[in-house]
Amino acid sequence: MATIKFTFEDSNIKPVTVENVEEGYSILEIAEDNDVHLNHNCGGVCACSTCHVYIEKGEDALEEISDKEEDFIDRAINPKIESRLACQCVILENAEEIQIQIPDQSRIIGHEH
Repeated sequence: MATIKFTFEDSNIKPVTVENVEEGYSILEIAEDNDVHLNHNCGGVCACSTCHVYIEKGEDALEEISDKEEDFIDRAINPKIESRLACQCVILENAEEIQIQIPDQSRIIGHEH
């Protein structure tokens, strides 16, 4: 089981830690289930870039990035080398600790949790 630590670029939002996360769930699903604010306009099907996050630790505990995901990350606001789409970051077996930073969501219009 994994521990997911969410931090936020917006320093007014307190960090959230979710423990005992089972494999097979995406970072987006974990955020939704734990009241973590993360926009997701396409409903988690890799058709937009609104669930863009930064993987600060634990990238090896997630499914590899696909070409389609890379294409959508290029459309995200302020993409970085550690950028991923939360809907595509599925937790793999034997994951331990994953640290996620959620970019400032204030410039994204659309569905939010």
